[in-house]
Amino acid sequence: MKIAIVYDCIFPWTIGGAERWYRNLAERLAAAGHDVTYLTLRQWDATDPPQIPGVEVIAVGPRLALYSEGKRRISPPVRFGWGVFLHLLRHGARYDRVHLASFPFFSLLAIGLLLPVARYRIAVDWHEVWTSEYWRAYLGPLGKIGVLVQRLCARIPQKPYAFSRLHAARARDLGCREPVTILTGEFAGSASAGFDAADPPVFVYAGRLIPEKRVSLLIDAFALLRKRKPDARLTIFGRGPEEEAIGAQIALLGLDHAARLAGFVAEADIEEAMARAVAIVQPSEREGYGMVVVEAASRGVPVVVVDAPDNATVELVDAGRNGFIADNANPTALADAMNAVLTAGAPLRARTRDWFADNQTRLSIDHSLSVILADMEAEKDRI
Repeated sequence: MKIAIVYDCIFPWTIGGAERWYRNLAERLAAAGHDVTYLTLRQWDATDPPQIPGVEVIAVGPRLALYSEGKRRISPPVRFGWGVFLHLLRHGARYDRVHLASFPFFSLLAIGLLLPVARYRIAVDWHEVWTSEYWRAYLGPLGKIGVLVQRLCARIPQKPYAFSRLHAARARDLGCREPVTILTGEFAGSASAGFDAADPPVFVYAGRLIPEKRVSLLIDAFALLRKRKPDARLTIFGRGPEEEAIGAQIALLGLDHAARLAGFVAEADIEEAMARAVAIVQPSEREGYGMVVVEAASRGVPVVVVDAPDNATVELVDAGRNGFIADNANPTALADAMNAVLTAGAPLRARTRDWFADNQTRLSIDHSLSVILADMEAEKDRI
């Protein structure tokens, strides 16, 4: 089949869960013998274009800054949607299937608009479905538009997928006409050699420093934890608009010698730090999956997450076996969960490795790919 993968970012020029998913999906579909094209925005230097075996990468728009103060800018998705529209207007008939993320919505709207002409099959990954309350918090009065556009996108004829029970249910409630299939795996790796936790113990956060990741909550919780465990350490990997404020918070709480802002470092350095961490802490209020849980467990490292209405990560945490869930988004609850990891000690790392072994197959990208390939086989008769 001729397949178009559509996403405005591509790994490793942009790093994130969705970027890794679409890069892996494109490579695996190509390896399975399909003709794959990846439509994206340009993120690379003209002298160093992407070289992905079996995948043609086409930039349908220029290099653009996607974020402003931690939030997605409106103009890049609009520009990307227009580029996708123009490409498919010329070449849409060549594709049998177009596979994309529901967000940013403008590309899905463009693809849906051309469906009567091009007659391709549309597959949509609903990584997240935002509630009207979250839209209002994110965009203010403009959130009403986001709610309407999201609902309109659900009505476009498509094969819908989701990566969690939370967002599968929300996609169904939006009005997707076909049943929403849950893809349980995105992990492309395997179990790695286990290491003992560093001594003194180090908690690790890795991700963007933006408001919804709630790193400031982690700093407050760490300050409380230090009163009980004075030797505890914290390393924060990543950058973002909150970096300066987080640095100031660390200084204000007198944590300069215990908490470290590491910024962006080589992937090998992050791998080593995460493998030696006593736990990975992800205090985010909003996640569509829980890759951090799976990646940590593959190393035998437990996680600490925070329960929240928009956080699907909790679906992958078996409390006491591969980590702990703070049941409230307050520093005391998070500090208690982090302390629970320290109290559990080495046996928790062993249980975490067992949890990964028990769930490795369903959490693999190959498992999700097998579901997608089966759907594609079923579609052949309709092409």
